Amino acid sequence: MIRRRSPLAAAAAIALAAGALLAAPSARSAPAPDASQVYRVPGGVGRSDELLASGVDLLERRSGQDLFVLGADAAEQVRAMGLGAVPAGSAVSPVTVRSTAADTYYGGYQTTAGQYAHLDAVAAAHPDLATVVTYGSSWLKEQGRGGNDLKAICLTAKTGSDCTRATGGKPKFFLVSQIHSREISTGEISYRWIDHLANGYGTDPAATALMDSVETWVVPVANPDGVDIVASGGDTPVLQRKNANDSHQDCGVGSTGVDLNRNADSHWGQSGTSDDPCSEIYLGPSPDSEVENSALEALIADLYADKREDGDASAAPADTTGMFITMHADAAQVLHPWGHDAAVRTGNDAALRAFGRQLGDQLGYDAGQAGEILYDASGGTEDWVYDKLGVAAYTIEVGDNEGRGCDGFLPPYACQDEYYWPKLRPALMLAAEKAKAPYSS
Repeated sequence: MIRRRSPLAAAAAIALAAGALLAAPSARSAPAPDASQVYRVPGGVGRSDELLASGVDLLERRSGQDLFVLGADAAEQVRAMGLGAVPAGSAVSPVTVRSTAADTYYGGYQTTAGQYAHLDAVAAAHPDLATVVTYGSSWLKEQGRGGNDLKAICLTAKTGSDCTRATGGKPKFFLVSQIHSREISTGEISYRWIDHLANGYGTDPAATALMDSVETWVVPVANPDGVDIVASGGDTPVLQRKNANDSHQDCGVGSTGVDLNRNADSHWGQSGTSDDPCSEIYLGPSPDSEVENSALEALIADLYADKREDGDASAAPADTTGMFITMHADAAQVLHPWGHDAAVRTGNDAALRAFGRQLGDQLGYDAGQAGEILYDASGGTEDWVYDKLGVAAYTIEVGDNEGRGCDGFLPPYACQDEYYWPKLRPALMLAAEKAKAPYSS
């Protein structure tokens, strides 16, 4: 069973800070040391459905036929199922440098407040290139319990109706990070991507050409309440994956909430989900029940015209424009629809697969449908975007497959500038440029 920690309300003394709920340092309930241990499960792919159904914290990572789980309790449960569980590193890396800035934690990672302050600063410095859009409110804010706005930034050399919630105009590239709040590398990559475009306009020829021809939208923190919980641990971040919705069951710090990447209304409730509120893959009571998802989807739907007929095998027209990427960690993979069943192909499979391989080659990652190279999972964001709008959509599983010491959910902060950003920058440029004609060869 998943370890139950003290209730969220009691374990985290809530303090209002920049509109976000943050746990007071004196009341933190950080994970026990064994809770951060990763275990390899040899041959786990063959029993992935059982592992998912068991409620163990099955990580988004795969090596050959082996899967990985988080925590000593999970290892015990896996062994009870007749599988092996071998220690394989830690989800928490040692911190050697600690920033003292109020908007950072764990060596320099941005809090929700830090990310939002950055958006405002970029828009203020570049009013002709950047617009900040508040597209909704988080679950806690909807309940009147502090919480956060939901914010995006639009980046382009603005003319006419650019950066408004409307279809048409320039092709649109949409990037989303930290739907799973503990996957902190993804938010940092978005932070640098925003700066690359805004600061590079007029000085970097490639960034300038992209900003002149493509409208880029970035949501650096899709799960801001979850990020507040992660950051509340300071140098020992809380491994919170889900949002902060405790209305179904309070499972304790790190385990309460709904998995936003199982809650989207695309094949909701099928493979790779759980109806146990304390499971890390809890799908929620209904499709798009979570405001973080419904608000994000409303924004995306305002930007892209739906040109695809219903049905798994239906294809979006060849002249469809737009590109969507959501970043997760840490499988070091590129995933494309369908995620709910590897045996089912989209109507645009050849084109999605070809560009997925191109992205994978750029990154040095494997590429394919989730069930082909990781495991099936339904209700994901990229499936929803392709399903409802016909937009080319991918998940980039940010990870270290080179042994650089940057793997896990919480790599040392130095990994961001030294490893992840140099790796992801050219891939994001490639994807953003592909927004012009994603289904062309």
